[in-house]
Amino acid sequence: MCVFCFHSIRSWPTVPPYGIKTPYQTGIRRLPLLPLQVLLLFTLSYTERVILEYIHCTVHLNHFVCVHIGNNSGEFNHFPEDPEFGEIIQRAEQAIESGVFPERISQGSSGSYFVKDPKGKIIGVFKPKSEEPYGHLNPKWTKYFHKVCCPCCFGRGCLIPNQGYLSEAAASLVDQKLGLGIVPKTKVVHLASETFHYNAIDRAKSRGKKYALEKVPKVGRRFHRVGLPPKVGSFQLFVEGYHEADYWLRKFEAEPLPENMRKQLQSQFERLVVLDYVIRNTDRGNDNWLIKYEKPGDGELTEKESEWTDPKDSAIQIAAIDNGLAFPFKHPDEWRAYPFHWAWLPQAKVAFSQETRDLVLSRISDMNFVQDLCEDLYEMFKTDKGFDKTMFEKQMSVMRGQILNLTQAFKDGKSPIQLVQMPRVVVERSRGGGQGRVVQLGNAFTQTFHCKRPFFTSW
Repeated sequence: MCVFCFHSIRSWPTVPPYGIKTPYQTGIRRLPLLPLQVLLLFTLSYTERVILEYIHCTVHLNHFVCVHIGNNSGEFNHFPEDPEFGEIIQRAEQAIESGVFPERISQGSSGSYFVKDPKGKIIGVFKPKSEEPYGHLNPKWTKYFHKVCCPCCFGRGCLIPNQGYLSEAAASLVDQKLGLGIVPKTKVVHLASETFHYNAIDRAKSRGKKYALEKVPKVGRRFHRVGLPPKVGSFQLFVEGYHEADYWLRKFEAEPLPENMRKQLQSQFERLVVLDYVIRNTDRGNDNWLIKYEKPGDGELTEKESEWTDPKDSAIQIAAIDNGLAFPFKHPDEWRAYPFHWAWLPQAKVAFSQETRDLVLSRISDMNFVQDLCEDLYEMFKTDKGFDKTMFEKQMSVMRGQILNLTQAFKDGKSPIQLVQMPRVVVERSRGGGQGRVVQLGNAFTQTFHCKRPFFTSW
């Protein structure tokens, strides 16, 4: 059995992890441990022993030293502009505190979770930044092997890594600004749960502080947070009654819709096209957008769905989920083109309706509206620790080019398939121009064509 010499410096690490200084580094006299603590030293891990020693010594100081590691998730999750969404997040936090933990979703290549309320009902989907496909805490190993073994064949070289959670929230913002109403409300939140994927260090720190709270309450009550550190990620409201688009499209092909229902589907489809094209979604198949079809009188919208959809669109509704691989900083020009899979649907051959043009054209043709949208996105993206303003400007240059093409397609009466075949444009901010609130394309931005094509192209 290993015997610890509690009064010997050699029995403890010189530099403990996490930036915590030992009593010897802070000049604090080592004090004898309590008998129970001595017993626990043989069962606690290395990390917990270091934390335990620090806690035990700080409690004897005349001036208490507070260990500050992280914050409660509640300190971040404030949504004064959207109290309804804030109330949903509060219910999610209450559920976690009462032992109703988020459930990991088996599908997909990243760590994503169904979040529940205290009654166990699913209310949202949480996607932590640290568990994204190439995040350092991704619980699914497939992408890790892709990254290590074949980095040139996997991933998207046109996207900024580990920014998927911002892309999800930004897609919701664009949807709201354009009045499309097809993206379930999504915002950036902070949540902590035992079912999330943490490393051994974070879990050991949490156990050590919980032990301190139980055995040395005077110390434990001073902690800002006792549990696991909150994870930042996107929280998207959960929608019920939807199926994958593939499911309904096959049914509609076998059993054609009535004319009024067909027009509703076309209108919703065009909104999906507008959203995906503006944000340049690089991952839109027919399995990651949803359709809800109700014959008139079959039922009413739930309270949660009515928060983000237009009540008049009650028969056929589309939900654009999985928007985490959007907002590229350049057009795809390496191996793959990442096409929009809806471009091969028969609905894509129909010219944009007057309803869609009336809804969107007046907004996107105003460069001041576009500039305001870019500024709102800037306020969101700059909260990321790895934010790079130069890369963000490149992302906005691609988005402006997409908006410019979409504007021209509306004016020319083009269809979605004709839209995606238009030359790819990048609209960059001119140096020294465009600093005022009122901007014009001629004196504030420079339009260029992106001519380089990916090796495998689709159109």
